[in-house]
Amino acid sequence: MKKNIAFARRLRKEMTDAERKLWKHLRSRRFEGYKFRRQHPIGRFIADFCCVERGLVIEVDGGQHAEDVNLQKDCERTAFLLQEGFHVLRFWDNDVLNKMDVVLGRIIDRIERTPSPRPSPSKEGEGVKNP
Repeated sequence: MKKNIAFARRLRKEMTDAERKLWKHLRSRRFEGYKFRRQHPIGRFIADFCCVERGLVIEVDGGQHAEDVNLQKDCERTAFLLQEGFHVLRFWDNDVLNKMDVVLGRIIDRIERTPSPRPSPSKEGEGVKNP
């Protein structure tokens, strides 16, 4: 786990141009007030961007993701994230760099269609009278 955190920190410093451009829109609750994290570890994977409160992962993929070996890895990654309760949106670098309005529109559409997480169960005795 510590290895994953160190790697995530390194990735934050080495963002691609597309990731950097999208991050300008997502950081500091600039996007509709939602908190996004960049290079966020989830299990053995590191999500490019994650909005934990809405269960949304955003991946920005370069051309190498079109190769068969990477397509398989991406499918495994997406399956894992879905099992963990996240919705996954994937965008090509080119779309982020040249069609940001479309990308942001798809993100807000996904957020609006995602139900809020269930409230956590109340602790025993907290705000509840015992009979």
